Amino acid sequence: LLHHLIVHQILPTGGGYAKLSRMQVFLMWCILSKIEFCFPLLMLKTMVRAFSQKKSVLPFGSILTKVFLHFHIRLEGEVATKLKKEDTYNKSTLNRMGWKKQQGIWTYCPRADQAPR
Repeated sequence: LLHHLIVHQILPTGGGYAKLSRMQVFLMWCILSKIEFCFPLLMLKTMVRAFSQKKSVLPFGSILTKVFLHFHIRLEGEVATKLKKEDTYNKSTLNRMGWKKQQGIWTYCPRADQAPR
């Protein structure tokens, strides 16, 4: 679940998700070790890197939209994009990923064809 959040939401990358970048591994370590990090700076550096590459999509659109709306920044003229089903997290998403709520606690319950995590 943490891997999914990092590669799709926190530090999105283009291409495959089987290999983690050093920054993604570091971020995972920080989260598991409860070490604080500056997420706005991480977002800024990620956006600068994406902007400097030829074939790249600017990340964090949905997060930035929420920030802009919170501070009443007008977004007229911008084309709204509906989030894809795989970009949202809810009970059914977690269930599809193999997580089940048992006695109020989310527990990973792999199917027979999945390896334990």
